[in-house]
Amino acid sequence: MSVSDPISDMLTRIRNAVMIGQVAVAMPHSNIKAEIAKIMKEEGYLDGFEVADGETPAQKVLRVKIKYIGDRRERRPVLTGLVRVSRPGRRVYTKKQEIPWVLSGMGVAILSTPKGIMTGQRARQMGVGGEILCKVW
Repeated sequence: MSVSDPISDMLTRIRNAVMIGQVAVAMPHSNIKAEIAKIMKEEGYLDGFEVADGETPAQKVLRVKIKYIGDRRERRPVLTGLVRVSRPGRRVYTKKQEIPWVLSGMGVAILSTPKGIMTGQRARQMGVGGEILCKVW
C-alpha cells in the first residue's frame, strides 16, 4: 500500500495505539521515522523502539513501544497529544527566532533542519530553523 505522507501515517498509528491502550505498534521503517522515534524516546514519550527485519530482506519494520504511567487499572499514557504540522500539501518552515513553544515548554516541536532532525529547543541552541514536522505533548 502506498502512503502519500509516511510521517503522518506513523503519528496516526501511534495516536491510535495510545487511544486503545496498546503496548507497542509496528510500521514500515524509514530513517526519518527512526529519528522521530529516537527524539520521542529521548524526551520520555516512548519506552523504546527497534528496527527489525520484515517479511522480505528489503522491508524493515519499526516497532515502537508506548510508555504508560501507573498500575494496570489506573494506567495512563505519557503521550497525550501528537499533531502533524507540515504536510505534503502545505509545508511549514520557521526561522530560528520563531520556533514555536509547545504548551509553554511542556511539549516538544520536532524540526527537520539542515543539521538533521532535532527538537525545537536544540534548534534554538544551535541557531538553525527548518521545517516543523510535528508537535508532541
